[in-house]
Amino acid sequence: MTRAVLAALTASAARREAVALVSVTAATGEFVDAIGCHLVVWADERPPVGNLALGELQPALLDAARVALHARRHTSLAYETACGVVSLFVEVQPQPYHLIIAGAGHVAAPLATMAALCDFTVTVLDDRPQYANVQRFPTANRVIAGPFREELRKLRGARGVFDPQTCLVLVTRGHQYDVDLLLEVLDDPLAYLGMIGSRRRIRAVYDLLASERGVPRDKFERVHAPIGLDIGAETPAEIAIAILAEIIAVTHGKS
Repeated sequence: MTRAVLAALTASAARREAVALVSVTAATGEFVDAIGCHLVVWADERPPVGNLALGELQPALLDAARVALHARRHTSLAYETACGVVSLFVEVQPQPYHLIIAGAGHVAAPLATMAALCDFTVTVLDDRPQYANVQRFPTANRVIAGPFREELRKLRGARGVFDPQTCLVLVTRGHQYDVDLLLEVLDDPLAYLGMIGSRRRIRAVYDLLASERGVPRDKFERVHAPIGLDIGAETPAEIAIAILAEIIAVTHGKS
């Protein structure tokens, strides 16, 4: 592995961005000298780093590597041409999921800690500075004190929409905040959207959104509420475990 390839992988890991290492594992004919060569590929269109010495095959394998990145799965590739046969392995380092915790109360604290241990990028948001501060959330990547809906919009950035690598947990102190936040994100392609509360509170939120804001009820089907797996959780830490377990299950495609 060349220094340029190693440096590119190290830098991407430090930036917590999605990256793939493409390696030639076997080859025949004119491709035999490519065995052991590596290429670093990103999900966007930036130029790859490294050289596989495969000539006209490179555009096709770049596309395949980016497909693997988007699918967050390692992939084996094989190509056969008049010049020979080549086998490659695409090792994917996916971008960590970004967990946004709206609400900085008792459940948020253990949830942020455990999510960080599971390699999530964690942002905590609350409109109360006495709760949203780094002293209470030392493991979070960002702690934001400000109006819920306004700050959530800022987190979207230039794209104006949350991507499928983002998970949002609503653990606010009142359903009026849940209403505002759901209105903001119901159409975003979030990886996970969950809301804490009793069935009565959740029903009240849905009724208000449907009757006063005209939100179609089928949009609520994507909201995990009551939030978390049913493990009999009672304490804040147990509830946080139930929430994180559900997020992990959903992002891994489990029921």
